[in-house]
Amino acid sequence: MIPALSSGLSYLLYHGYDGTEGLTGFPNIGTWLIFAIILVPVYVMVAAWFLGAPRDTSTGLLGVSYLVGITAQMWIGMFIITMIIGILFYGGMPEPITAPGPM
Repeated sequence: MIPALSSGLSYLLYHGYDGTEGLTGFPNIGTWLIFAIILVPVYVMVAAWFLGAPRDTSTGLLGVSYLVGITAQMWIGMFIITMIIGILFYGGMPEPITAPGPM
């Protein structure tokens, strides 16, 4: 009776979404799509800062530092939001902090 109640309550609260087995997150197809195809214009822009005809290394380094800062700010913010969503809606910390798989 208790396992069935626990399973039903888990389904009611989490709508059938449980932890995943194995490695999730970074090496999925979406990551390769973003870094290999979508960010090509950014790669060309950064290369042009250092390889273009009117070169200014200090301005290029300033642009790279802005890009790194913005990217770090977004990734850290998404990581914190992921932790909050995991605690609020899935009953615990997500995989990078705790063990992978269903609890």
